[in-house]
Amino acid sequence: MKITWYGTATLLLESGGTSILIDPYLKGFNQKLPRIPMEEARKAEAVFITHPHLDHFEDIDAFTRDGGIPRVFVPEIGLKIGKVMRLDTSCMVPIHADETYAVGPFTIKTHESRHCTFDAETLMGIIFSPRTYLMADKSIMLLVDMKHFKIGPRDILAYEISDGEKTVLVLGSAGLCEYIEYPTGCDLLVFPYQGKLRMYTYMESFLRKLKPKGVLCDHFDDAFPPFTRKVNTQDFAPTVEKCLPGARAIVPVEGEHYEI
Repeated sequence: MKITWYGTATLLLESGGTSILIDPYLKGFNQKLPRIPMEEARKAEAVFITHPHLDHFEDIDAFTRDGGIPRVFVPEIGLKIGKVMRLDTSCMVPIHADETYAVGPFTIKTHESRHCTFDAETLMGIIFSPRTYLMADKSIMLLVDMKHFKIGPRDILAYEISDGEKTVLVLGSAGLCEYIEYPTGCDLLVFPYQGKLRMYTYMESFLRKLKPKGVLCDHFDDAFPPFTRKVNTQDFAPTVEKCLPGARAIVPVEGEHYEI
């Protein structure tokens, strides 16, 4: 199995000639970021959305229209949001926790998850940052856009994805349910590295609970300034080594393929 990060939470998983796309986003709020290679992305057999927030779901039509990806698996509230946003919902399949889907060699099992909450330090950093006010027009645009993508705490899924040989656990946001028994020992955990000032410290409990053989961070780019920032990942690999000695730590380069 191969995995490719295309920025923010966008992932492409490939195995046996089949690919699936996760949380595709075109990063329209920051044109300085690299573009997604649409020809490759649109060849995927299906899209899986962890949760229908702006940066995971807003651009879905670009990947499905005109003979693109035929199916979009999304938490049920995504259909309501899609209709409000005038997205093409005809290709959308509503999904829930504790379900299993097959796409080519892939088996995808859904788990209820949770969204990461911004800590006080991060929020204060945004509120008191000069950039927030220097980019006031973009701040207002983002706030207006975000209000259309409201979801509940149970509208977020984690995906356990296997091709029969390797298993990847994808978190769309850095949160877990206390009462859910998640799979442990997966070959790769995808961990969203944004939302807390010290993500490397916050990540420790996830690593000790899930015990993956490898960890790949994503979502650390400045996808929608001024509410995000490019996260410093220098403490990511040392934290993985501290919690899981010998585990593989990947800070991905956008567009580069990684064998799992």
